[in-house]
Amino acid sequence: MGSVPAWARVYVACVVIAALACMAPLPHLHVPWWAVALLAVLYAGCERITLPRGTRGAGAPGRDARDVPKGMGAFLPVLLAGAFLLPPPAAALVALPGALLARVEQRPRWLRRVWRAAQLAVAIWATSRVHWALGGRDAVVAPHFPYALVPAGAGVLTFCLVLTVLDGGILALADRVPVRAAWRGLFARSLAPVAVHGLAGLMMAVLWRSPYGPVAALLVLLPMYVSSWVFAQYHRERAAHQATIRALVQAVDIKDGYTRGHSERVGQASMMIARELGMDDERVEVLRFAGILHDVGKLGVPTRLLRKDGPLTPEERRVIELHPEYGHEMVRGIGFLGEARSAILHHHERLDGSGYPYGLVGAQIPEFARVVAVADAFDAMTSTRSYRRARPVPAALEELERCSGAQFDPGMVGALVRALDRYGWHPAVTADVHPPAPAVSSTPQGDLQNLGGRRAP
Repeated sequence: MGSVPAWARVYVACVVIAALACMAPLPHLHVPWWAVALLAVLYAGCERITLPRGTRGAGAPGRDARDVPKGMGAFLPVLLAGAFLLPPPAAALVALPGALLARVEQRPRWLRRVWRAAQLAVAIWATSRVHWALGGRDAVVAPHFPYALVPAGAGVLTFCLVLTVLDGGILALADRVPVRAAWRGLFARSLAPVAVHGLAGLMMAVLWRSPYGPVAALLVLLPMYVSSWVFAQYHRERAAHQATIRALVQAVDIKDGYTRGHSERVGQASMMIARELGMDDERVEVLRFAGILHDVGKLGVPTRLLRKDGPLTPEERRVIELHPEYGHEMVRGIGFLGEARSAILHHHERLDGSGYPYGLVGAQIPEFARVVAVADAFDAMTSTRSYRRARPVPAALEELERCSGAQFDPGMVGALVRALDRYGWHPAVTADVHPPAPAVSSTPQGDLQNLGGRRAP
């Protein structure tokens, strides 16, 4: 998000004002400032060294609504311990140095840092306020177990709720996510990890107030650091997966320039269908990979066939029809693709059994393949190719509905229609030249017979 809309800047300014209001009583408070400074320095220093570059989101004005919670590294327990130990204004102050000094990859960096600092300050202030209102301070000092879990749990819920409300607002204003989708799933996804961090923060607070003192409390961070290291390894592995996929897609785009960008859009449309069907996030991600890599088998097809100007002969068509099997063989050993491999192999199958490579019928076709088939057809019809112009989205959907039941799964077509009603679609040009008169059939049926490539069936 390079440029931030004006309303998003106003929203950030309002949150900053709220954060300043939360900390306004600081000059009149009598608190152990050494403890505030220790927690603030600990959070700031440790957050900078915990996760590698590219795996953190601290300071981002907006975030993907389906991402893992950002800016919540291994040392979030330090913030929550501050909320359980300190008065609300002092607890809010603990978050500022770490958020303002956090690494930020995207511009505008200063706005992202200010946003995250204000967001965390407001969330921690609210957490501390609820915790203290329920008698959490006395429970920590005593300690009174299991009663101490009640105010701590209420504080964790408050922290998640405030972050959810603020994050949803910035998603809607800065990232232009539809209002109906901006808050969807944010609270549920953040609750479990924050609850774990909350327990660690409560342990820190109890040990801090115990005869063992702050040194013992800091030992709680050791297992959190280990978990953070594991989390970082996961992100490195995921980055390697993404690099592998990008390399394969780039190779396909170079070889078949007529459909440049097609793979990414099929992945996007597949993801929209999957979410509309209610698939969990893990399957949605794998299905996105399936859409992106569905034509990777074209790397095994002679370039002269992919770029041929005239109609294909029956022999040439049979060669191109081998690309799903080529693709399946190419990705067979890539374990993280999972169900995506079946979609790569079967995305040209048809419900009536007239597809290829195996002529599967109905439910014999894997679910992922039925999703990708609809996404592939939709993008092929709504994208400008070198041999024909794009068709309007309503016309493409009408054609998909006409062919549903015979070629396409009606459930997948219906899911795409609903998703487009929610989010819309912006077709892109995938070739650099203006389309001449088509050398293949320009009828709707001709379009559907030539999906997935310039002349590929």
